[in-house]
Amino acid sequence: MTEEKTEKKVEEEQEVQEGQEPDMTDQAEQTEQNMQNEAQEAPEEAEEAQEEVKEAEENEDKEQVSVESLTQELEETRTKMLRIAADAENFKKRMERDKAKLLKYAGENILRELLSTVDNLDRALEQGGVEGGDPAQKLEALLAGVELTQKGLHTMLERFDVTPLDALGKPFNPDEMDALTMEASEEVPNNHVVTEFAKGYTFKDRVLRHAQVVVSSGPAEKKEEEQKRTE
Repeated sequence: MTEEKTEKKVEEEQEVQEGQEPDMTDQAEQTEQNMQNEAQEAPEEAEEAQEEVKEAEENEDKEQVSVESLTQELEETRTKMLRIAADAENFKKRMERDKAKLLKYAGENILRELLSTVDNLDRALEQGGVEGGDPAQKLEALLAGVELTQKGLHTMLERFDVTPLDALGKPFNPDEMDALTMEASEEVPNNHVVTEFAKGYTFKDRVLRHAQVVVSSGPAEKKEEEQKRTE
């Protein structure tokens, strides 16, 4: 009986081992398959990693080029701005020089015209100062020289847009005239110019000098009547 049990137990253990052997074989095959799959996937992952590295390098190169381009553009803009600022400063200095020169020689043309008047006066005095001769002729020559000088001055003034104001007999205008006094007049209406002591002049559209005038206060009789009424 004991031998039969022992044989039966051995048979059972053999059956268990035989049942386990297929499981171990399957595990080994699965492990080998996994290793093969990993071996196949490894090159693909390596290739993807290389592509990612390459793409990162390209992006870095692009960023470097972009930075360099922006730096170059900024430098060019800075150079242009400095050139514009220098041109503006030179233009300002040139305008200041031209302005100073214009102010310095502003009266050049007028003075040049006055030289002709001085020449006419010199000639008139020379003729009037000749020794001997008829005094009447000398005076006439002097007057002719003065008249010529006066004519030359008026011509010069007109050339520079300086014109005399017509004040005599006109209504008093405080914008163009200065009243020295008032006097009665039978001929000139009240508040009109009786006498002109000094002519007024305009330069273009501006009053250059006011006329110095005497203003009429109206007829003397009317003035006396007004004084009596006041009394």
